[in-house]
Amino acid sequence: MREFVRGLVHTAHPLLVQIIPIRRCNIDCGYCNEYDKVSAPVPTDVMRRRIDKLHELGTAVVAFSGGEPMLHPDLDGLIRHIRSRGMLAGLITNGYFLVPKRIKELNAAGLDFLQISIDNVEPDEVSKKSLRVLDKKLQDLQAYADFDVNINSVLGGGIKNPEDARTINNRARALGFSTSIGIIHDQTGRLKPLATDVRTVYDEVSAAINGPLQVFKNLYSGIRSFQDNLADGNPNQWRCRAGARYLYVCEDGLVHYCSQQRGFPALPLETYTVDDIRREFLTPKSCAPYCTVGCVHRVSTMDFWRHPQISDFRLQSSELKKL
Repeated sequence: MREFVRGLVHTAHPLLVQIIPIRRCNIDCGYCNEYDKVSAPVPTDVMRRRIDKLHELGTAVVAFSGGEPMLHPDLDGLIRHIRSRGMLAGLITNGYFLVPKRIKELNAAGLDFLQISIDNVEPDEVSKKSLRVLDKKLQDLQAYADFDVNINSVLGGGIKNPEDARTINNRARALGFSTSIGIIHDQTGRLKPLATDVRTVYDEVSAAINGPLQVFKNLYSGIRSFQDNLADGNPNQWRCRAGARYLYVCEDGLVHYCSQQRGFPALPLETYTVDDIRREFLTPKSCAPYCTVGCVHRVSTMDFWRHPQISDFRLQSSELKKL
C-alpha cells in the first residue's frame, strides 16, 4: 500500500525492475530468446552495486529474471540485499530447482513473490516447462512457501495444445495460487493473434482469473484488458512507461525498455538518472500498439490517465518539469 500511494503521488521512480543475475538457463524453450548455455553469473559485488543504484532511483520492486536466476550461487544474499534497502523482492523462475529445502531458504531470505510460467501439460520440443514435470514443485510450494506464488499459463507461440492452459490454470487455483495467462510474443515482443479455438480457451481462463472468488488474489494479474484486443489482432492505444516506471536491466548492466526491446535505450544503469526516467516516461514507443509484454502493460496502468507522451523533445522540456 505504501508503494502504491507513492507511485500515485510521485512519477519519477521505477515501480518494477526486472534484473538479470545470470543469462544461463538449464532448459531451452523454442520461443525464448532470453537465455544462453554458457554465461557465468554476474559477480555478487556487481549485483549488489546495481541493487544499490535501483534503491537510489527510488525503485519499489526488484524481480530477478533470466536465464534461470536460481543458477546464481548467491541469489539468497541478493534477495536479502534488496529487502535491506526497503524494496520488495521477486523471482521469475522455471521452477526446476524448487525443492522443500530451497523453498525454505527463499523464505528465510525474505522473498516476497515468485512466478512460474507453465507452458503445457506434457513437455515437447517447444517447451520443457510442463505441468507433469512441475506439479510436485507446485505441491512443495503450497506446503512450504511463505511468499506469494503466481502461476502463468500461456497461449500462442507454437503451443500445440491450447486446452493445456485451462488445465494448468485450474490446477494452480486448486492449490491456492494466483493465476495469470499470457499470449506468447514473437522475438520482437509483438502480437501472435489467436485462432478461434485458442481464443475460446483464452476467454474461459480469463473468466476464471477474474472470477468473484479470485478478484483480490489476482489484483495484479487481473489487469489484462490489453490482451483482449491483442487476442483479436487489434492494437492497443496506451502510454508505455518502459524506461521509466518499468526497467529491464540485462546481465551487462544496461537499461532496456524490456526483454524484447534490448538495445533501447541501452544506457548503463550506473549512470541512469531521474532525468532519464522523466524522458522515457514521456517517450512514445513504436512497438507499443502490438506489445504483449504483460508486466510493462500492468505497471504502465498506474499512469494511463496522466502526462500524454510526445515525440517532440523541445516540448518535452516543459512537460518534464511537471513530473
